This record gives sequence, structure tokens and C-alpha cells, in this order.
Amino acid sequence: MENDTIAAIATAMGESSIAIIRVSGQEALTLVDHIYQGKNKLIEATSHTVQYGHIVHPSTNEKVDEVLVTVMMAPRTFTRENVVEISCHGGLIAVEQTLELLLSTGVRLAEPGEFTKRAFLNGRIDLSQAEAVIDLIRAKTDKAAKVAIRQSEGKLSTHIRSLRSEIVETLAHLAVNVDYPEYDADVLTGQFVVERCKSMQTDLERLLQTARQGKILREGIATAIIGRPNVGKSSLMNALTQENKAIVTDIPGTTRDVIEEYVNVRGIPLKLLDTAGIRETEDIVEQIGVKRSEKALQSADLVLFMINHAESLQKEDLFLLEKIKAYPSLIIINKTDLPQQIDYEVVQAKSGNKKMIPLSVKTENGLDQLEEAIKDMFFAGNIDVNDQTYVSNARHIQLLEQAKASITEVISGVEQGIPLDMAEIDMKNAWQSLGEVIGEAVAEDLIDQIFSQFCLGK
Repeated sequence: MENDTIAAIATAMGESSIAIIRVSGQEALTLVDHIYQGKNKLIEATSHTVQYGHIVHPSTNEKVDEVLVTVMMAPRTFTRENVVEISCHGGLIAVEQTLELLLSTGVRLAEPGEFTKRAFLNGRIDLSQAEAVIDLIRAKTDKAAKVAIRQSEGKLSTHIRSLRSEIVETLAHLAVNVDYPEYDADVLTGQFVVERCKSMQTDLERLLQTARQGKILREGIATAIIGRPNVGKSSLMNALTQENKAIVTDIPGTTRDVIEEYVNVRGIPLKLLDTAGIRETEDIVEQIGVKRSEKALQSADLVLFMINHAESLQKEDLFLLEKIKAYPSLIIINKTDLPQQIDYEVVQAKSGNKKMIPLSVKTENGLDQLEEAIKDMFFAGNIDVNDQTYVSNARHIQLLEQAKASITEVISGVEQGIPLDMAEIDMKNAWQSLGEVIGEAVAEDLIDQIFSQFCLGK
């Protein structure tokens, strides 16, 4: 199957100016020529040129669409195979008919992520770069996109290969000592191994320190907006998203379910969860909403707890103030455009000295301070995505943790005087774990699982 010529629609379906069908494989140009009519055959075209012509039915010669066809010949392509991209008119009929004609010539419909998989299998990119492609597609903010681009360019791969090279050099010293003990001393080799391993351990720790921030940039912060009914939760969500996502009325209990929406806050993606007001209620539907709100609270990375500036603390407020003590949270005192009735000192004491943000959603006064406070909770200072290598993928984090644990075992073992050939086993385990990050030592079924997450045409 890896030698078949494959095709898929590479653009989103629906009305648009153009739709692109991507074809890749050794026979790509020949097979597309079966349904293409232009001034010249595609097989005769110069690589990396655009040809004008028509897609025609091979048996009836009936024109299906007027197209531009981009010809790219191996190996200077994304897949390192011959690639043809057919730019059809957008919509449903023309692009689907063109794809059907392609499939009738012997082209196979591509599996999800198969173009990127071929780029990996043909050595154009490694596995971490391939995974960065899907991160870029799913990026919710410009900073998340920059992290993905840097990884796709091989920033992390270079770091991993350097570490693996250090491990190989250290293993070579160990091998010399084990095979030719008369030429070296265990003590000197042991000191060398410990020094090298401590350097690698520091390097791995530095990478893993970026994991929390990297994962946030990749996946976002699950942020639950909670509070009793009618304190302004839905209004805050609308203000942050700049859309009327949630219904806002003066009637308590309007929000009956958890509403989700992503928003960009200072380059950080927030997965906002606007929850139903948590209170005792006889309304069965609202009760379900309250239970879902409590579940959202338990799974949140950040809690934005809202209180009404123009009312004294209610029993529901006091209950929730006690509840949020166990969670990373900010207290938003909303409706500061109205006369103050709330006691700030009591709120501070009851919350366990959580940070308070006075805010008026109505006038948007205080929104900047809220966004800055959220950024400061998860990132100290500026978010530097230009120079720093961020580890954001859960699979990578786990493998780096395994490599670090193996290196730590080597240090501990050598310092305790275990035979050096025993330490060699842990060194090889670390080398293996790092190889799995970039795909140089990884099972085939894992590769299939990773690429199955991609969309068709990528």
C-alpha cells in the first residue's frame, strides 16, 4: 500500500473559490494525465510548474471542470514522491466528480494523515515533526502556532539527536572498559559516565520544565466560570469571546448547561466553560445543569469565581468560596459600575487570600487586568516561543520522563558501585526512549495510531 498512488481532497468541503485535490505516488502524473487535457501532458511538464487545462471524462471526453494543475516531481516534494495538486472550482460537485474520476484510473483514496506518514517513512521529516503538523492545524493562538512551527522545523528533533549522540559516546566508553578492562580503570570510567549523565539529566530536566507551559499552549487551559445565578458569568464569556455565545437575561438560572468556547488570552488558549449557576433549585433541568457545573469545576485547570460587587455575600457565595480553595482560581468581583455592597476583606479571608479582580463586564473595565492575571498564573513573565524549545505533546513528555529516569538510574548505580556493564542497560533504555520521540525506535502500530488522528488530505 505504501507504493500506491493516493489522492484526497485537501481543502474543507463546502462553497469556496477553489478546492484542491492532492495526489501522491510514483504514477501520480501518468494517472492524472488520464483525466486531464491541456496544452501539454503533465508527464512532459517541468517540475514545480502550474499547468492550465480541463478535467475530462476519459470515455466520453466530456469536460468536468476548468483547473490549474501544479506538478511537483520527486524528491523535492512534501512526500518525496511525485505530487500533483489539482485546483478545482470550490463546491461539491466538481471536486467530487474529479476525485471519482481519479479513483477510476487506479488511484487509491488516501487514509487520514497518509501524506504526512509518507513524508515520515520516506525520511523527509521525523515523527516529532510529523506530530507538529497536526499541532499547527489545531493551534488556537499565534503562540501555539509558533511552537508547532518550530517543532516542525526540527527544533526538538535536533535537541533529541544531540542527547542520543551523547549517550552513544558514553556507551562507547563503557564498552571499551567492559571489553578491555586492562586499558582503563573502573573508577575513571565511572567518574566520566556520572559527569556525562548529570549533564544529560540537567538537559532533560530543562526540557521537561517547559512541559506544563507547552501543554497549555497546545491544549489550552480548561477554565470554568462559576458563581451563583445572575452574577455575570455568561456576560463575561461573551466579553472574552467577543460574541454572544451565551444567553444573558436578568432572570436567574438562564444558563442550564455548560457552554464551551476557545478564546485567545495574551497568546494562551482558554477553553472557557460557562456553567449554570450553582444553587439549590426545584427545577429538574436546572438541577442537571448544576451537577454538570460541579463536574466542570472538578476537571478545570483554572476557576474564575464571580461575585456581585453590588450585593452582600450570599450563602451560595460562601459555599463556593470554601469550595474553590482547593483549585487554582481567581475571584472576579463583577458589576463595579454599581454602588459597592460587598466587603472585600471578608471575601479575601473566606477565599484563603485568592487574588481578586474588580471588574465591570458591562463597561469592560478590568478585563485587561483579568487577562494579565491569567497569564501570570501559568507563565512567569513573557511567553518566549522564539528561542525556547517547548515540549507540548503528552507522548513526548512521557518518553522524556522515562529517559530521565533511566539516566538517573545510571548515576545512582555507578555511584553505588554497580558493575559498569549493568549501567549500560539503563543507558540503552534512555537511548531507546529518546529514539521513540523522533520515530527512530518506535512500533509500527503506534505510528498508525498517531497518523490516524490527522484529517484526510494531510
